[in-house]
Amino acid sequence: MSSAPAGDPAPVPLLARTVPIADPGDLLDLLPRPDVTTTASWVRRGDGLVGWGVAARVDTSGATRMIDADAWWRRTADAMVVRDAVGVPGTGPVAFGSFAFSRRSQAGGTLVVPRVVVGRREGRSWLTVVGPAGLGPNPSLAHSRGDVVPVTGPGEVTFADGALTSAQWQEAVAEVVDAIRAGTVEKVVMARDVVARTSADVDVRHLLRNLADQYPTCWTFAVDALVGATPELLVRRDQGLVACRVLAGTIQRTGDDAADLRHAAELARSSKDLGEHELAVQSVAEALGPYCSSFNVPDSPFVLHLPNVMHLASDVTGVVDRQTAPSSLALAAALHPTAAVGGTPTPRAVEVLAETERMDRGRYAGPVGWMGADGDGEWGIALRSGEVTGPRSVRLFAGCGIVAASDPAAEVRESEAKLRPMRSALTT
Repeated sequence: MSSAPAGDPAPVPLLARTVPIADPGDLLDLLPRPDVTTTASWVRRGDGLVGWGVAARVDTSGATRMIDADAWWRRTADAMVVRDAVGVPGTGPVAFGSFAFSRRSQAGGTLVVPRVVVGRREGRSWLTVVGPAGLGPNPSLAHSRGDVVPVTGPGEVTFADGALTSAQWQEAVAEVVDAIRAGTVEKVVMARDVVARTSADVDVRHLLRNLADQYPTCWTFAVDALVGATPELLVRRDQGLVACRVLAGTIQRTGDDAADLRHAAELARSSKDLGEHELAVQSVAEALGPYCSSFNVPDSPFVLHLPNVMHLASDVTGVVDRQTAPSSLALAAALHPTAAVGGTPTPRAVEVLAETERMDRGRYAGPVGWMGADGDGEWGIALRSGEVTGPRSVRLFAGCGIVAASDPAAEVRESEAKLRPMRSALTT
């Protein structure tokens, strides 16, 4: 394994070999071991990437955490010997990453190059193995998995308040509402954490399996102890095209189809939610502008239906400027934090939430995803997620957009709905 600070010389050259394989079945079922620090995942509707082991890694921090990681990856990928017999997005060497929401966070950022990656896209499957440059046997999935450890559940799970109790968090929300009504800021996205403790060691594969089964339309991810299923795509760069999915404006589902259809219609007409959504879309468009030769912003959002909630959603698309040609991670750095996870105006909103949350949210709501050697990749926002903080401890997160019309008690209920995916993944 090679690891170096972002400013150090590139590691010893590695060989990345990608070969086509027969459809391996469910990608998540291929993960051989429960170790959350060496397990990587980015899967949606059965397609995507999973990886295990560590061939190279870099840890970064501060305001330049993503830019430093991007520079390290360019040096590392350029130094690799690549033998790619498939040649589609996600083949060749791939780095998985996750980054702290705040430049002040001790969580920093990480890019990990797995030793083994298995991918599937549009009916094609492949295996990539990364190791020291040199001759060796052709990669095989059976050999790359080695000994497989059976998946185990976490046993009995108990939940406790995190940094703030429910009542304290409501008080914090009320403080933010007062600041908004006073004109200090327009919107602030407040995070809340809950601590889960288990009677048996946490197996990240158990969480991933449940999340993928329950939320197949989300991107199920695992990178360096962060695991979740996000409905929000921060940015995708794919052969010169850029896409972002913006979510802002939320209503809980009731379980009654007829009632949920009425609620979806109410959400689509809600001036409070539409205003919140418009601010989020505007922040994405402004951030993308300098990096795209053209882009398209939908006139109105659609309602995205998830098992626990419904969101107002917009898909913003564009064409990368050939002069600047930023990587997917560079685009993510330019976009983060969006108004959807920070607030509006974003710099001031981030300062307000830092004062009122009274916690380090770590990598919650930060960029998480993957990138190939050519800079293409997908980065989501680490929502509906948890951080495995110990063998039997997981810190769960949820966030709510606070505006002048927000009711603190209603925001607590919304946060509980958004905590449900991770709670269910642990207890199912």
